[in-house]
Amino acid sequence: MVDPKLIREAPQLIEKSINNKNVDPVIVEKWLKADKKRSLSIVALGELRYERNQLTEKFKKNKPTSKQAKDAKNLREKIQKLEKKLKELENEWNELLLLIPNPSKNDVPVGKDDKANVELKREGTPPKFDFEPKNYLELGRMHDLIDIESASKMSGPRFGILKNDAALLELALVNYAISFLVKKGFKPVIPPTLIKKEMEKGLGYADQGGWKDMYVLDEDNLVLVATAEHSLVSMNSGRVFENKELPERFVGYSSCFRRESGSYGKDTGGIFRVHQFDKVEMVSFCKPEDSEKEHEFLISLEEELMMSLGLHYRLMILSTGDSSAPSAKTVDTETWMPSENKFRETHSCSNCTDFQSRRLNIKFKNKNNSLEYVHVLNGTAFAIGRMIIMILENFQQKDGRIKIPQPLISWMGKEYIESFTRK
Repeated sequence: MVDPKLIREAPQLIEKSINNKNVDPVIVEKWLKADKKRSLSIVALGELRYERNQLTEKFKKNKPTSKQAKDAKNLREKIQKLEKKLKELENEWNELLLLIPNPSKNDVPVGKDDKANVELKREGTPPKFDFEPKNYLELGRMHDLIDIESASKMSGPRFGILKNDAALLELALVNYAISFLVKKGFKPVIPPTLIKKEMEKGLGYADQGGWKDMYVLDEDNLVLVATAEHSLVSMNSGRVFENKELPERFVGYSSCFRRESGSYGKDTGGIFRVHQFDKVEMVSFCKPEDSEKEHEFLISLEEELMMSLGLHYRLMILSTGDSSAPSAKTVDTETWMPSENKFRETHSCSNCTDFQSRRLNIKFKNKNNSLEYVHVLNGTAFAIGRMIIMILENFQQKDGRIKIPQPLISWMGKEYIESFTRK
C-alpha cells in the first residue's frame, strides 16, 4: 500500500499518479474523508477511555453511588458503541487505501496503454534465413515437440503439452537459469503454487479487478499463483531482515496460472499465451536507498541470460497506464519472433518499492536499529514456454533442425533438435 503519510501530505500528487494509472482519483478524496473520520473517532475513544480509567481509580477508593454507577454504565456503552464504529471506519479506511496503486517513478512515461511504452535499447541482430522459415508450431509438429490437440482435448483451450526434446529443453532452461543465478548469490526455492487469498491480496494485484484473472479456490481460501513472485514475496510476510542480510535475493521455479481474461482473441492458438506455464523468477528484498540500483542489476541479469543465448531483444519501459498497481517502474524485455517479424514480450522486471512490504509487513532493521519497510523487486529469468518459442524460431536450420544455444548443450546432451531418440 501507499504510505498514508504521503497521501495526507501530497494528495494532489497521489491523485495525479492514480489518474496516470487509469484509476479514478476520487478514491483519494474518499480515503481522506475516511481518514479524518477515523482520526476523530480515535481521539474521541481515547478521551472516553481516559474518563473510564479515572472513574475506575475513583471507585477503588470510594464505592460509587447509584447515579455514579449508572453514569459508568452509560460510559461503557458509549465506549462499546464507538469501538464498533471505529472498527467499521478502520475497515473502510483500509479497503480504500488498498485501492490506491503505487505511484510511478518520475522517469516512467505517462500514457494510457502500451502504445506509450518507450524503447530503451536493442541488443543483437535478427537472424537472416536463406530459406522460408517456419513458425514454432510447424517446427513443433515436425519434431513432435508441442501437442495442442491432446492438451485441448484433456484440458480445454489455451493449454499445451511439451514433449520429447521440448520437455528436455524446458529442464535445460530451468537448470541453466537457476545455476546461473545461484552463482550470482540468489537462493534457490521451489515454492507452493497455492497461496492464501489474504497473501494474494497483500501482493496488490487483486484490488483493481485482478481476481478475475486468477484461479481462486474459494472453498479452500487459496489462489493459484500467477508467478513464483507471489510465493516468494508471501513466504517472507511478517519478516524482519537484519541490515546485513540485505539485499536478500531468491530465484524460484514454479508453474504459473492465469485466466487471460483480458486477452480474448489474442494468441488463441499455440503456447504463447496459455492458462498454465512454467517460469523461473527472481525476487529481491533491499534497502529503500538501493532499490533503483537493484532494479538495474536484475535487468542486467535478464540481459546477460539473453545475450548468452544469442537472442535479439530490446528493453521497453512501460508507461504508467501499462504498469501494474504494485509497480513503481517496470522494464520489459521483448525478444525477436521471426514468424511475426516483430518483438514479443518474454521478460518483465519491476520495482515495487515498499508497496507490497507495507501490505505484508516485511521490514528490516536499519543502521540505527529502527524498523523500516524493505523495497521489493521482481524479474523474469525465463518464462519457459516463450523461451522455447524463441529458440525454435530463431535457431531453425535450412534442413529443419534447431540448433541448441551453447549454454544449454550440456544440459540437453545434444547440439541440435532433430528427432527424439532414447538412449
